[in-house]
Amino acid sequence: MLLSALTIFVSAFLLFLLQPIVAKQILPWFGGSAAVWTTCLVFFQTTLLLGYTYADFAVRRLVPRTQIRMHVALLVASVLVLPIVPGAFWKPAGDEDPVWLILGLLAATIGLPYFLLSTTSPLVQAWFARRHPGRSPYRLFALSNLASMLALVGYPFLLEPWTTTKTQAWSWSAGYLLFVALCAAAAFASLRGNVSASNTRVSASVVADDAPPPTFARQLLWCALAATGSVLLLAVSNHITQNIAAVPLLWIVPLALYLLTFI
Repeated sequence: MLLSALTIFVSAFLLFLLQPIVAKQILPWFGGSAAVWTTCLVFFQTTLLLGYTYADFAVRRLVPRTQIRMHVALLVASVLVLPIVPGAFWKPAGDEDPVWLILGLLAATIGLPYFLLSTTSPLVQAWFARRHPGRSPYRLFALSNLASMLALVGYPFLLEPWTTTKTQAWSWSAGYLLFVALCAAAAFASLRGNVSASNTRVSASVVADDAPPPTFARQLLWCALAATGSVLLLAVSNHITQNIAAVPLLWIVPLALYLLTFI
């Protein structure tokens, strides 16, 4: 339990701490434009959805040993993009579309680490449930929300005023190395569970057969309802940064309120 809890806490903390850190690094390159944070939010929300999709696919479709090997390989590969300091060649020359440049910069600089961080909470909860069939993993979900909120609240008051963006990036990168070690350890520990891979797949299939799958229309409705919150977050954040100031504190307030809806 302790290893799973620590892995989820560190991953959620780094996930939400990364957002203002990287946005503040590139903000001066684009003239302090409000579009920087809005574009970053689009990237973060999209990558988060991809991470959840990957986690769902891995848990449902892959046997545990294959799932673990693939995920650990991705964790090791993600270390190669550290530190999360964008190269000077990403600076705009003035004749390109800033939105696509920002999206490309984010994908190349933080794409894989952010993607893997976003997969951690659902994956580790699934590993915990497989290893401890009689125990609920939902306390881990609550812990991830706590860590996310601490990162958002702590950045503008404890980190941003006292450290440079370069120091923030290098410190975050060191924290990410700790996360990689914890996540790999949690992954391999899950293979020592009480339930075999074959039994796990059979149980999942039995549960799936007991209840009819949701229709495609219902799945689309779920996606649309979930998207409304993200659209509202983007709209409010864009309005605030355009009419007041493009600063991390004003970025974080709407994001923190959005996160509160999941607690």
